[in-house]
Amino acid sequence: MLSTRTVTGAPNWVDLGTTDMEGAADFYRGVFGWDFEKGGEEVGGYGTFRLGGRPVAGGMEVTPETGAPAWSLYFCTPDADATAKQVEQAGGSIAWEPVDVLDLGRMAGFTDAAGVAFAVWQPGRHRGFDAVNEPGALIWTELYTPDIETGAAFYGTVFGWRTVVQPFEGGSYTMVYPGDGTSEDMFGGLWPLAQDPAEQEAGVYWMPYFQVTDIDAVVEKARAGGGTVRAERMDLAGVGAFAKLADPFGARFALMQPEPQQQ
Repeated sequence: MLSTRTVTGAPNWVDLGTTDMEGAADFYRGVFGWDFEKGGEEVGGYGTFRLGGRPVAGGMEVTPETGAPAWSLYFCTPDADATAKQVEQAGGSIAWEPVDVLDLGRMAGFTDAAGVAFAVWQPGRHRGFDAVNEPGALIWTELYTPDIETGAAFYGTVFGWRTVVQPFEGGSYTMVYPGDGTSEDMFGGLWPLAQDPAEQEAGVYWMPYFQVTDIDAVVEKARAGGGTVRAERMDLAGVGAFAKLADPFGARFALMQPEPQQQ
């Protein structure tokens, strides 16, 4: 499971780049109940989505020239500069060099060996998430990539991730967790792009899943707010219900309604 603890190699932040920050803030307020707090000039207007006052994600307005609207996933590192070297040694590339963000932390952006964008956050005063694994917060992550083994090897080299392959009828699912953790700390899965026509058309990326309690109601809220349903509800026994969406400006994300825990 995801955690708000500082765990090297685990997701510790997610943020949205969008061409209409005000419109996006309205959309996610309607879908998840988030409030958006815009940052000052010292952080370039970068703001924070809050759930009941707790930071759950970031957001910033970008221009079309900088790329399409998208959610970006950050992984925890104790040393962003050392991670940058590991990324290059593993066959990835640096999208933007490590940089300090006031006394909040240090960040850097990369692409993996298959061209998938991701970032790292080296916590300072801002540690990252203050809420996960609850309605309106991040609960899971998923990598769409051309080759699972290559992807697992890359992130294993950079972050020390371990993998578990879960078989199911008609295939298998590769899940990942931090090298210093256990299988109880799983936070994401790797999925071959060729096995999902919709994602194959969209291209490689990391997708965030946000938890909900009533997936059908949230899907309807997203539709009413101008969002798009990219994949209708799917139920997986023993896990829960899922749906893939895009906000009105094209940023892709997913919903997860976990099955109730057995008492």
